[in-house]
Parts: sequence; structure tokens; C-alpha cells
Amino acid sequence: MKKNIRKTKQEIIEIGKRIWQRGYVAANDGNISVYINDKEILTTATGVSKGFLTEGMIILCDTNGNVIEKNCKYFPSSEVKMHLQVYKDRPDIKSVVHAHPPFATSFSVAGIPLNKCVLPEAIIVLGAVPLAPYGLPSTMELPEKIKPFLQESDAILLQNHGALTLGVDLFNAYYKMETLEHTASIIWKAIQLGNVNVLPEVERDRLMNLRKKFNLTGKITLSDCTPFNIKK
Repeated sequence: MKKNIRKTKQEIIEIGKRIWQRGYVAANDGNISVYINDKEILTTATGVSKGFLTEGMIILCDTNGNVIEKNCKYFPSSEVKMHLQVYKDRPDIKSVVHAHPPFATSFSVAGIPLNKCVLPEAIIVLGAVPLAPYGLPSTMELPEKIKPFLQESDAILLQNHGALTLGVDLFNAYYKMETLEHTASIIWKAIQLGNVNVLPEVERDRLMNLRKKFNLTGKITLSDCTPFNIKK
């Protein structure tokens, strides 16, 4: 096995354990992929717990989703199509993490995007987080639903499904998932307190300038500085 592939598999195992331990996935939920080169990606297998991954559960595929290293026991995630769409449309992205973190997923179920200027750190790391319309898991519907948002977003809520984060490497994609869930939990708690204080436009613009200064991926713009549309 190529040295870099073995090392990357070990990193995927570590990230799988982290998202499972933090409760971002349950049972066999979620999937992780890493872009190796213009011919190869690694993806987690379907039907396995991300908390108990082994190297054999991480499949080497080509960029069309065809298995390169045959494994009679494990097969690529059924949602690898969504990951491949990201790599096709965003050459700067080298890893994708899909999970169901409870707070972020609650917003996706409620139909509320996280696209307001609330937390400075979240704006700098994520920018606006849009809500992609529902698509049937494991089908081409999901890639089609996320496609309109890929050029502008590094984190996307999937309606009634979960969340997707994109990164320049595996840990970058994972940390964005952490930031997304942390932000969603704080906003949810603020809603319970009766108010979400959205920062004014001037602060939004200053934060976006900081984002550009740090040269983070994505050309993300935030929506207007109006209150959250909380459905009753």
C-alpha cells in the first residue's frame, strides 16, 4: 500500500472516531472522503460505524466512484456521489465530511439556514451556511441539490438530513463540522432565551474582510442582517 494512502486511512479512522464520540453520527451514519489525486479518492465503506473503522473499511476508488482495490466484504459509501460532485466542482477541496450533528441537523429539519452574522469566529471559518433542498439519500438527487451552493459554501445543511463540510484537507473539513455544530448549538440556545442578536452590516463586512485576509476557501457572502426567521 502506498505510504500516503496508509497514513490517510489512519487519519480517516481518527476523524471517524471523533465524529462518533462527539455524537455527530449514530450507528452507521455519516461518511468521510479524501481526494488523493486526480485519479483516486478514499471513502469510508457503507454500513459501518465511524467509531470503529479499520483500514479495510476505507475504500480506494477512482474519481468516477469505481472501486480500485476490490474488497469482498466492504463497498464504498452509497453517498460517495455527493462527495464526487464536490471534488468535480471545487478543485481546491481535498476532503469532505458528512454527518448528522444534532443541533445543525435540527436547523436543517426546521428549514432554517445558518446564514446570519452572529458569531465572529463562525463567520471567519464558515461564512454563511445555506440550506440545500431535500434529496433522496444515495441517489443523484443529493449531488444535484448541493451543486448550486458549492461555489459559495464550505458548509451546507442538507434539509431533513444532516450537514456537509468541505476542507482543503481532512482535518480542515472536520474542524468546520465542529464549528458548524458549536455555532448551531449556541444559536439554538439563544433562541430559547428569546433573542438572537444579529450583528449589523458594518460588522458583517469587516468580518468578511478578515475572512479574505486569512485566505480561507470559498467566496461566501452573508445574507442580510435581519433576525432569524423562526417558524412557530
